[in-house]
Amino acid sequence: MMKMIELFLVNNFTLLHTQVREMQSLSRRQRDCSRFFLNEFKRRTRTLSSSSSSSSFLSNHSLTDDPDSFVLVKGNAGSRTVVFNRPSFLNALNTAMGRQLHKLYRSWEDNPDIGFVVMKGRGRSFCAGGDIVSLHDMAKKGNIEGCKEFFWTLYNFMYHVGTYLKPHVAILDGITMGGGAGVSIPGTFRVATDKTVFATPETLIGFHPDAGASFHLSHLPGYLGEYLALTGDRLNGVELIACGLATHYSLSANLPAIEECLRNLITDDPSVIETSLQKYSDLDYPDNASVIRRIETLDKCFSHDTVEEIIDALESEAAKTNDGWCHSTLKKLGLASPLSLKVALRSIREGRFQTLDQCLIREYRMSLQAVSGQISSDFCEGVRARVLDKDFAPKWDPPSLKHVSQDMVDRYFSPLTSLEPELDLPTKQREAFT
Repeated sequence: MMKMIELFLVNNFTLLHTQVREMQSLSRRQRDCSRFFLNEFKRRTRTLSSSSSSSSFLSNHSLTDDPDSFVLVKGNAGSRTVVFNRPSFLNALNTAMGRQLHKLYRSWEDNPDIGFVVMKGRGRSFCAGGDIVSLHDMAKKGNIEGCKEFFWTLYNFMYHVGTYLKPHVAILDGITMGGGAGVSIPGTFRVATDKTVFATPETLIGFHPDAGASFHLSHLPGYLGEYLALTGDRLNGVELIACGLATHYSLSANLPAIEECLRNLITDDPSVIETSLQKYSDLDYPDNASVIRRIETLDKCFSHDTVEEIIDALESEAAKTNDGWCHSTLKKLGLASPLSLKVALRSIREGRFQTLDQCLIREYRMSLQAVSGQISSDFCEGVRARVLDKDFAPKWDPPSLKHVSQDMVDRYFSPLTSLEPELDLPTKQREAFT
């Protein structure tokens, strides 16, 4: 097994040498929201320096709260470039952005003069996910309709990207987490860089990996998806290539040349775009500390049916080998919401046998349950403890795995009420890929 993995890595993937520096603290609440995604795993952060490849057309746009400025567009000869423009919020997504993106993508798909679409973020982040502080505030005020609109709008856009009829290139330069993965991974091409930081950290805030995560994580090699979903651990750009979440890897310094090449292309042929991206691709290996190098141990532990059995396996392995990776993994699991751990595991396991649309429809039900507080208030408590008050001492309810009943987990996967409509995706007009 290990020989096959080593051969796979040698033939296909690259080593990440460049480390990111310590991240500057962000003072505003929504800045804290975005900052959490990079801070929380090991309580140590790094700075991702602002991209030198930001196009000149962005320079005149000052940071404001004007929703019309959150998504910028660059018209090229035969393509369009969409830019997430909330850099001090690490380009966190909100409902208005989802609506604007969906409108733009529909118009471009119908335009014969546009061959493909490029997606990128401004500043040091591609997209840190959904705006969880705004979501928290809506939930606390009982504005469930606002929460529904948030998930409905963004999940529909993610499905649109996943069924887009034209090639799609996402440049994952910087922080790419949660919903940032949801709007990029379903597309045709994903370019990771030496500044990419990927994670799905939702269990740490009493939520669940959503935005299509139960689809793309469940299709990773072995049980890597379960590991990422439960621990919220990070992957770098080389590791994204190694596990298949990215299609290309390049140093961030090469992005100006890549973007210039794409701007000059007039094509709707994916093979032409593939050839262009490949010209700037770099090759290296994941380092020895990478989780990719621990697939055999990871599979042994995370292949079990329950969270309790996974923890027992990690403890047994740690006792036998004194492996630091097992100890650190147990620590990460100990930080997460017990209910979220059980829900996340079941979600990944179900996603392995579902299409993208089926995963999004199920995740929509789960997300509404999480923010409604009908089963547990873990989402609001997690955001409070780790993002707002930052005491890092969430009071989970239930407080431990043994207190999480099967009924609670089952309810998490059910509609809010018997009359609650399911997420409506245009599956008859746009069939999801499997």
